[in-house]
Amino acid sequence: MKDQFEREIDYIRISVTDRCNLRCRYCMPSCGVLSCGHDAVLRFDEMVRLVRLFCSNGIRHVKITGGEPLVRKGLPSLIRELKKLPGLETVSLTTNGLLLSAMLPELMDAGLDAVNISLDTLREDRYAEITGQAALPQVLKALDDCCLQPGLRVKLNAVTLADYNMDEAEELAALARDRQMDVRFIEMMPVGLGRDFLGYSQDHILARLEAVYGPGSKSTEKRGNGPAVYYDFRGFIGKVGFISALSHRFCESCNRVRLTAEGLLKPCLQYAEGVDLRSLLRSGVDDDTLTKSIRTGIFRKPQQHGFCGETAECGDPGTGGEPTEVRQKEEGLMSGIGG
Repeated sequence: MKDQFEREIDYIRISVTDRCNLRCRYCMPSCGVLSCGHDAVLRFDEMVRLVRLFCSNGIRHVKITGGEPLVRKGLPSLIRELKKLPGLETVSLTTNGLLLSAMLPELMDAGLDAVNISLDTLREDRYAEITGQAALPQVLKALDDCCLQPGLRVKLNAVTLADYNMDEAEELAALARDRQMDVRFIEMMPVGLGRDFLGYSQDHILARLEAVYGPGSKSTEKRGNGPAVYYDFRGFIGKVGFISALSHRFCESCNRVRLTAEGLLKPCLQYAEGVDLRSLLRSGVDDDTLTKSIRTGIFRKPQQHGFCGETAECGDPGTGGEPTEVRQKEEGLMSGIGG
C-alpha cells in the first residue's frame, strides 16, 4: 500500500526480541537494559497473523531482527510459517552471528532467503571492546558458513565508528573481494547511545576505498529490499554498499516500516509514535479492525526524519510526532526497536 506521500510500502522489519547476547557500546549499556517481560513480547502466532494481514496490504518482504533474533527460542519455526504466507516473497534475518553457525541448517531448512551479519571490526581486541565479548572467530566462521549455502544471499553490515574502525574500512570492504557476499557501511544514527559516537559519511568512506581499489562504479542492480546503494570495484566478487540515512537521506524513497517486539507498528525509526497492535490483537478484534489500524499506521508515515548529518539538511519531518530519542533518551534504544 501507499502512505500519504505516495511511497509504496512493501517491506517490514520485525523485532522478535529486545534481548541480546552482546553489549555493543553504541546500542546498549554494559549493564544491559530492563528487558520486556515474557508476556509483553508478541507470540509467534500473533506475528504470523499480523504478517498475513500486512501481506494482504502490499508487504512483500520481511526482515527478522532483534535485539539478537537468534536468542528467541524456536525462531526457525517462525520463519517456516512466514514462508507459507501468500504474497510474501522473502524472509531475511539480521544477526550478530554468534549463534548462527549452529542454527544455520535449521534456518535454511525453514526457507531463509538472506542473512545480514553485523560486524564492525576484524580485530579481536576491538571486537571485544565494542561488543563486550571475545567472540570474533565465531562470527567469522558463521560468515564463511553462510557463504557456502546455495541460494542464500549474504551481507555484512559495518557501522562506521570514527574512534574504532575507520582505519579498517579497506579491510572490511575486501571481504567482498574474495567472497560471494556484499559489505555495507552504515552511518551511525544519532539515536540513544549512538548520539555519543562519531561516524563518517558515505563520501568519506568511498574516497578511502577508491584510493586503494580504484574507481568504484555505481551499480544499477537491485541487491535487496532496502535503501542501500552499491558500488562495483574491479576484481571484487561481491559489491560494496552504503546505507546513508544522514549524508544521503533516502526518506523520499523509504519503503519500510517496523514492528517492535512489543507489537508497536513504527512508521519511522526516529519517532516514538506508532500503532499498538499487541493491544488490539489481545483484545480479540477481528482481522478487518486490525487491517484498518495497519493501513492507518502506514498511511501516516512521516515525510522524513529530522536527524542532521554531515551534508544533510534538516527539514520539517512532517507528521512524525515526538522523537524517539526524547522519550527514551537514556535507553539502549535500538535493541528494543529492531535496527
